[in-house]
Amino acid sequence: MDLSIILTYRCDSKCSMCYIWKYPTKPDEEISKEILEKLPDNFDNLNVTGGEPTLRKDLPEIIDILYPKAKITEISTNGLHTDKILPIVKKYPNIKVRYSLEAIGKKNDLIRGEENGFEEKLKGLKLLKEAGGKDLGFATVIQDDNVNEIMDIYNLCREIGVEMATSTLHNAFQFHKNDNYFYERIKVAKEVEKLIEAMLKTNSVKNWFRAYLNLGLIEKILGHERLIPCTAATDFIFIDPWSNVYACNVRPDLFMGNLEKQSWDEIVYGKKATEIRKKVAECSQNCWMVTTARTAMRNPKLTFLPKSGPLKWVIVNKLKSLLGKKICFERYIDYNIIEKSNNQKKREYFLGIPVKRNIQSKSDQHYSMGDFFNK
Repeated sequence: MDLSIILTYRCDSKCSMCYIWKYPTKPDEEISKEILEKLPDNFDNLNVTGGEPTLRKDLPEIIDILYPKAKITEISTNGLHTDKILPIVKKYPNIKVRYSLEAIGKKNDLIRGEENGFEEKLKGLKLLKEAGGKDLGFATVIQDDNVNEIMDIYNLCREIGVEMATSTLHNAFQFHKNDNYFYERIKVAKEVEKLIEAMLKTNSVKNWFRAYLNLGLIEKILGHERLIPCTAATDFIFIDPWSNVYACNVRPDLFMGNLEKQSWDEIVYGKKATEIRKKVAECSQNCWMVTTARTAMRNPKLTFLPKSGPLKWVIVNKLKSLLGKKICFERYIDYNIIEKSNNQKKREYFLGIPVKRNIQSKSDQHYSMGDFFNK
């Protein structure tokens, strides 16, 4: 099972596609180390995220608690505070670290609302590598605003010897945003094809399966159904800063319980969890996020192996790549069926613009922005 823990909704980026930063949590109400200590061991991938997790002053202690509980422990960060990550990487060289990067240079800073963000991230990731970090990379949200630069980001990653993780625009309840839709779906999808072909040409098995994950992103971008059904609540669990447990971060109605009031086993194996899994099986949300896509691709019994579908696709298309043949994307993707975007309003940028933040208390009503759909 994979687990994502949002340590805080505080964030010092001001991204155009996520408004977490407008609604920060109170530090003294965020999930405690005592709660985290009660989590079981043997997770496959445990992602420590936010908001911005480096804004937790106790992040090193939190990693000390969580690192032994998973085969892979990951920190997802905006990359603006390498000084907070560096001691952790020196202590745990194998820890997975992903810095959010949306474009090269000033374009990244504009999309993410970060002063000198690109330079800070690039310098910081190089420092982590020099310190002995072994699983480092950039994470990019593919969208209309940066699609012309995704190959530039990929080439930058290759140049400095780090990984590139990808996701794409989607709506989620913690974003306080329900209008993350594409303007030109085909244009974006066609650019992702280039990334898939490039990844298949490498000698990295990781990249070959990322190519398949990116194939799923094309389906998501076009508004098609998922490549593989979602297994949230079975293979993936999500915890928010108030210790609330959800099947995923898209549907707030898939609330499973609260770790301050209940045990892990009670939440994950109780009667309510069984009902939630039935709802997941019937879910019509068209998500394809790294978290739920990765777990859907994974063999349920031998989690270090993929399911047969992704494995077959990778073998067939890696062989084509070796033979110098083009990938026939039309064999897998119907470009004649394109979902009409629900919203054509351009996303706002907030770089250099002061914005009032609405602090969220634990007692407030949360995730009440209304219905939305991922198409």
